[in-house]
Amino acid sequence: MPASPHYLAPRGTLRPKPAAALPALRATRVLDQLRGRLRYLHYSLRTEDAYVYWVKAFIRFHGRRHPAEMGGPEVEGFLTHLAHDRSVAPSTHSQALSALLFFYTKVLEHDLPWLQEIGRPQRHKRLPVVLSVEEVRRVLAGLEGVHLLLAQLLYGTGLRITEALQLRVKDVDFANRALIVREGKGAKDRVVMLPDALVPALREQLALARLIWAADREAGSSGVEMPHALERKYPRMGASWPWFWVFPQDHHSTDPRSGVVRRHHLYDQTFQRAFKRAVAAAGIAKPATPHTLRHCFATHLLQAGSDIRTVQELLGHSDVSTTMIYTHVLKIVGARSPLDALHAA
Repeated sequence: MPASPHYLAPRGTLRPKPAAALPALRATRVLDQLRGRLRYLHYSLRTEDAYVYWVKAFIRFHGRRHPAEMGGPEVEGFLTHLAHDRSVAPSTHSQALSALLFFYTKVLEHDLPWLQEIGRPQRHKRLPVVLSVEEVRRVLAGLEGVHLLLAQLLYGTGLRITEALQLRVKDVDFANRALIVREGKGAKDRVVMLPDALVPALREQLALARLIWAADREAGSSGVEMPHALERKYPRMGASWPWFWVFPQDHHSTDPRSGVVRRHHLYDQTFQRAFKRAVAAAGIAKPATPHTLRHCFATHLLQAGSDIRTVQELLGHSDVSTTMIYTHVLKIVGARSPLDALHAA
């Protein structure tokens, strides 16, 4: 991606008074102001990267004009360009709109009528890709090592890939056969079951992780990333074993926000590539991704007779209507074509 454009607030620009609930921005460049506001409100790094990307694209689309000089017509023009010229998906369109609305309301602190008048694109619900039990078995057969354990974890617990990769040692409860998901989607905590079949492999993974942790302690490394302000409140906690990653990376990397060199957890792209190869090797033509294993978890639980409310809680859905989409898959799978009945007669 080209270098980020930097803008200073133009002289004479009328700026609204800052909202009482938000502190004054220290940075002078608008993209740095955007990053600062996102971090102050505890948005994830992925959201930060996405919002900065869309605001940067918006500025470039309008010839690098300062955003404070633009408003509703320019925002609508950019969104129309995304929909008509680039044919982006409704979800991408919504993300770009969310980025611009956040920027204008939280960074520039504009409270203008056009912010509420911009409509969001209609998103259509799509049926999830679901593999059969046999197809899941064939995909797992094409994986090995830590990638196999991760795939089994996603299928056996319904975790999202980021939730699995961000597990820490303290979140594994062997005694109660449970995993604690901290700050999942929507910043919600939840508890999921730990399958008995995974206990030996997970214990072995923790033994390997402890060797890496011990080597880091001997080398005096900076430990692992801590959530929110815990690193300032408890400076040594990031170097403790309970907070270490269950799936640590085999090398150190630079924290993109603080610049500190520390141990990160495994990258999701590495696992996604391994999973894609396993799907191809299994001869499966469905567009399956690691997230497909979460869909398989829910669908196969419902097929086995589990209550939909239980599945909803395990998946961390706020509304049961989100979980209901898996029942549509079951209805199709369970139905019998009249042509089959005709041939059977």
